[in-house]
Amino acid sequence: MKNRILLVLFLLSTTFSLRGGEGMWLPQLLKALNEGEMQTMGMKLTAEQIYSVNQGSLKDAIVHFGGFCTSEVISDQGLLLTNHHCGYGQIQSHTSLEKNYIKNGFWAKNLQEELANPGLFARFIVRIDDVTEAMLAGVSDKMGTKERQSQIDKNMAALKVNTKLGAFEELMIRPFYHGNQYFSFTTVTYNDVRLVGAPPEMIGKFGADTDNWEWPRHTGDFALFRIYAGPNNEPAEYNENNKPYNPKHFLPISLDGVEEGDFTLIFGFPGRTNQYLPGVAVKQLVETVNPARIAIRDAALKILDAEMRKDEKTKIQYASKFARIANYWKKWIGENQGLIATNALDKKANLEKEFEAVLNSSLTMKSKYGDILPKFESLYNELEPYVLSRNYYNEIMGRNIEAMRIVGYMRRLISAHEKNGKTGYDKFKERLSGPIESFYKNYNPKIDQQVFSTLTKMYGNADGAKEIAASMQNYLMGNGIRDYEQLAQKVFANSMILDKNKVLQTINQSPEDAIKKIKGDPLFKFASEINSTYQDKIAGRYTEINSEINDLQRRYMEGLIEAFPDKRFWPDANSTMRVTYGKVQGYQPRDGITYNPLTTLDGVIAKYKPGDYEFDVPKKLLQLNALRDYGDYATADGKMPVCFLGSNHTTGGNSGSPAIDANGNLVGLNFDRVWEGTMSDINYDPSICRNIMVDARYILFIIDKYAGAGHLVKEMKLVHPRTDMSGNKSSKKKLNKPVPAKQPGINPKSKRQKAISKDGMPTKEQKVVPYNGGGR
Repeated sequence: MKNRILLVLFLLSTTFSLRGGEGMWLPQLLKALNEGEMQTMGMKLTAEQIYSVNQGSLKDAIVHFGGFCTSEVISDQGLLLTNHHCGYGQIQSHTSLEKNYIKNGFWAKNLQEELANPGLFARFIVRIDDVTEAMLAGVSDKMGTKERQSQIDKNMAALKVNTKLGAFEELMIRPFYHGNQYFSFTTVTYNDVRLVGAPPEMIGKFGADTDNWEWPRHTGDFALFRIYAGPNNEPAEYNENNKPYNPKHFLPISLDGVEEGDFTLIFGFPGRTNQYLPGVAVKQLVETVNPARIAIRDAALKILDAEMRKDEKTKIQYASKFARIANYWKKWIGENQGLIATNALDKKANLEKEFEAVLNSSLTMKSKYGDILPKFESLYNELEPYVLSRNYYNEIMGRNIEAMRIVGYMRRLISAHEKNGKTGYDKFKERLSGPIESFYKNYNPKIDQQVFSTLTKMYGNADGAKEIAASMQNYLMGNGIRDYEQLAQKVFANSMILDKNKVLQTINQSPEDAIKKIKGDPLFKFASEINSTYQDKIAGRYTEINSEINDLQRRYMEGLIEAFPDKRFWPDANSTMRVTYGKVQGYQPRDGITYNPLTTLDGVIAKYKPGDYEFDVPKKLLQLNALRDYGDYATADGKMPVCFLGSNHTTGGNSGSPAIDANGNLVGLNFDRVWEGTMSDINYDPSICRNIMVDARYILFIIDKYAGAGHLVKEMKLVHPRTDMSGNKSSKKKLNKPVPAKQPGINPKSKRQKAISKDGMPTKEQKVVPYNGGGR
């Protein structure tokens, strides 16, 4: 494909510098694209030390954790570090009222006490290869969308068959630049991953939802797991005889931390960005889609919050659910406000004017790309009621009314019988035992009924989504129901789906009897009728329009690259391995407010509210702080660092990514972004886009001094900064060694000490007024 040649030449030749921190880069292309810039910013590593196929490199310590987060290997015994919120589901699964690991934390004293987690995996990247030529073989510009995709699918299947893989290796192929380029990822997956340690949520979730996406931050958001391997260090299913995995590379940990201006590198698996959307798409997001999603989740969260505050059992049951729902609710609020504050729509409009000017200067360019922007306008206008309806349906029927998950299982059980008779029914029924047990363990039908009543009312009054609103109103009229509270009472009073034992009794009958009972269930009947309307009137047309938009986006990406050959474009994130780099840096979110980039334990104590579920502090941590007993982990002036900011470009999926210093040492753990900069998925702006990291020294302090799990620290390689990757100047830590008066490489009068003493707070003496985005 001729445009692919132009793209490759562009990638290998450009030296155009992006705004500081922007971009999520493929690690195998760093040598050609980024190495020089990174070294100018202070990096002492080479691109080969970051990504290498032939020898151990940083990439071999980076793990795709469960497919939804990132983690990193920090010892030669397969010890994994990730976020507390990434491991929250596993921590919760091992928690009970008798063993409350969420409230009290968990620390395995030895390998035998480490806890297995069925379904959790750790995936490594072995190598990354450009397979564009093979993937686009036989593809031409004359092909329609379906024909083009069909040819690509055939090429992918052939490539997977013809690629030689080693034992335990798998091949994953992903599109980049919206389908203008393709790369393959050779992977190895380990399925025996065990929980090793986690702080209590008063540390791991300190600040909870109030501080989520906020700065200053004081959250010890980390947890420890371990990879286990079978014979010869190879992947194996869980077995008591498995041994800790021995990695090709693990990350040393810096004892000397960071100071403002230091180079930082984030390595991980960012989930999804849309940096190259047209202006009409961003406008629709800001004015239509996000407000609807925010309102729905806001209503559900208010109900859950009120119930969780009533008793400890409910809090345990709903802690993970609440966090999952609240996470993107608050993100969408910040995203909207950030897009407006940074004039994202004006920036898109200016880029499109420049693009049109280039097209108008060339008949060839005009003929190839001149139809794109008008088509975007037309397609997004047509899409709007469908995308709004889709979000209402997914948020209400798919995510926030919990019982709909069991309805979904029942629907799939019926489908299995329709396709493969009793054999299919029995096979799928066997798969349901685990999910059903897990669901009802943390399910409260009284709470779900409240959510159902509130959200179905929103569904029935959905402005701009007439088809789905009408379907809800028609259901009420057709069943003689006067309002949504009565609907909830009628459905929930008579549904067997709300009771685990009744569900199990039903599905264990003959398939014919079970299916008859399921289809007659009031909750199943309700969901089926609403689903029918959605499938008949929304889903199909949404998919058709969206497919046209995606193909147009591919052409737009191609056109931008061709129109602006002096600019360097990075590929949108798609859950594949990426590197982003920046510096330790504060920011100014509003006029007169400037945030420093470092916080300390003093800030935790300042926020401390005894008995408050968000800001309570464990007694032992209070005692350690009162004695200033920080072990070897304090700064030169005796403070305990907690979190720091960087200008690295991150997104969902980067949770758990290591923050790596100029020499390849772990200095922190990425876990969040600042609220004002959450729009970085769509419009990265260097003035306010910041990622938030836990300081590695706080992690070590909690493990060692707070938890008394020094045996885990002994596994790690602790070094002083300004060392090379070979560790020539590193020093293995000895526990309980007295803290020297002055640690190497730290100047007590440095700018870092001045900044850290203010604990990340605004430099001006004034009250910070938070955004009024509906959060508490």
